[in-house]
Amino acid sequence: MGRPIRTRRQATLASLAAELGVSRTTVSNAYNRPDQLSPELRRRVLETARRLGYPGPDPVARSLRTRTAGAVGLLLTENLSYAFRDPAAVGVLEGLALACEDAGVGLHLVPASPGREDVAAVNRAGVDGFVVYSVPDDDPHLAAVLSRPVPTVVIDQPAIEGVDRVGPDDAAAITELAGHLVDLGHRQVGVLCMRLSRDRNDDFASVERQRAAHFHVQRTRLAALAKTFEAAGVAWNTVPVVERFEHTVDEGASGARQLLDAYPQVTALICTSDILALGALAEAGRRGLRVPADLTVTGFDGIAEATRAGLTTVHQPVLEKGKAAGKLLLATNEQMTPRVVTLPTELRVGATSGPPRTAEELWFGP
Repeated sequence: MGRPIRTRRQATLASLAAELGVSRTTVSNAYNRPDQLSPELRRRVLETARRLGYPGPDPVARSLRTRTAGAVGLLLTENLSYAFRDPAAVGVLEGLALACEDAGVGLHLVPASPGREDVAAVNRAGVDGFVVYSVPDDDPHLAAVLSRPVPTVVIDQPAIEGVDRVGPDDAAAITELAGHLVDLGHRQVGVLCMRLSRDRNDDFASVERQRAAHFHVQRTRLAALAKTFEAAGVAWNTVPVVERFEHTVDEGASGARQLLDAYPQVTALICTSDILALGALAEAGRRGLRVPADLTVTGFDGIAEATRAGLTTVHQPVLEKGKAAGKLLLATNEQMTPRVVTLPTELRVGATSGPPRTAEELWFGP
């Protein structure tokens, strides 16, 4: 599993000017003040730029400290509506917006729908820096962000050498949750996880697919679960893991349905997000299963809806995550060493986890 290669543009404004034998001002005018050039000269500049792979002058040529553009770009590889309907994303967005307000800068959303390869929106964004929110390590938009000569901070994933990052210790957090289930006596468990890669797979995820996941948060959580349950005597290759590409309550319900139809003996369903867990709870209710007497359900995130549902979950401070990322990006001090901010998590045991049903309960239960 290689990390995305941090590339630079094949040509800069200066190298393009040298190639053409003109001044940098002439090249800049071809893009920004075309009336200053003859049509023939402008055509020659643009054709040479295309040949050398130069997309145009960087919208912000100075450092973040100058705040020339006065805006921070938020890259999320989801449809734009996701930022306003997913509770965890809303919390992150609010925190980042608060950091931008404190610094007196704007926030520019740069959504990239899953499967979309066009990175023009990244190249065109007039921003002083980017916050990248939870993208796969092979995403072309991520590579485009890293090619820009502006600061970048990653929220959650991926972990990239030399790039600042903010997020929880996912392995430690879910290990604590798994330990809670092991202590309760659960050995017949199933997992419902968010998408593992850019290719769609609304189905069971093999161990090989789990280990090759390009979303490292999901990969890390699954690996930590495997380690904990194998230590308790459960062979991980016997644990069903269902993956869902879309992150919605309805998809959580359909994923739980698929898993429980195939593995009715499961006594605990571990969901790698609260949204998926809320769907699983809805499916459990549809099937007439008592939670937690018949089925334990757990989540991850600690969103308000999960609290109201009494869900056993790992709480992470999503608003603080956004604020921390914004503060890192907007810090005025020169910082050469990459910084990693690890946010605290808390296991909150609610009303949805309990000991596994016994054989007698399974036989005589409803």
